[in-house]
Amino acid sequence: MPEVPANPPEKTAAPAASRQKSEAPEASVQDNDAAAPSPPKSPALPIVLGVICATLLIIVFVAWSKVGARDQTIVESRNRLEQVEAGAGKLQAQLDDAKAATARIQKQMDDAKTESDQLKAEMAKAKSGTATVQSELEKTRIISTGFQTEMEEAKVASIKHQGEVELAKTQVSVMQTQLNKTKADLAQVQAQLVESRTLAADLQAKLDSAEKEFSVAKKPAAKK
Repeated sequence: MPEVPANPPEKTAAPAASRQKSEAPEASVQDNDAAAPSPPKSPALPIVLGVICATLLIIVFVAWSKVGARDQTIVESRNRLEQVEAGAGKLQAQLDDAKAATARIQKQMDDAKTESDQLKAEMAKAKSGTATVQSELEKTRIISTGFQTEMEEAKVASIKHQGEVELAKTQVSVMQTQLNKTKADLAQVQAQLVESRTLAADLQAKLDSAEKEFSVAKKPAAKK
């Protein structure tokens, strides 16, 4: 195996000198660092930063909660407003219907009152006519009674006066005719009285019905 030649003394001395030159600045830098005092490390800075971050997170969370609550409140307010507007529309429609119903009931009441007044006037007129017919009937009865009395007297006179039988018969015949006529007039007057009473009863029934309708129409109006 060949021998390695030894390094010359000049080359060996040169790297040693270069190492000494490079080590000299490093040593001076280390001496300068050792001479300058290092700042003390404070443990409060991370704590402060952590507190600030936690505070910011809490503030963000609270703000987000407030915004969500505000949005929910706005939505609920809009829903309530829509419900109120819908209810107001329904109430307005019900109010219009109530006004129309009140107007119809008022018209029915006015019509019923007018009809009632007319029926009262007709009933008063019928009562007046009934009173007149009743008076005429009484007069006719008095006349009939007078004729009946005269006929009876004529019969008695015919019995007493045999000589005047024919005259009495004639008088009786005449009186009989007058009596028949009076009876016919009496029957006619009685028929008129019955018709007047029937008309009065019919008018009274119509008046009662009109008053009932008037009272029935008046009660819903009072409830409204």
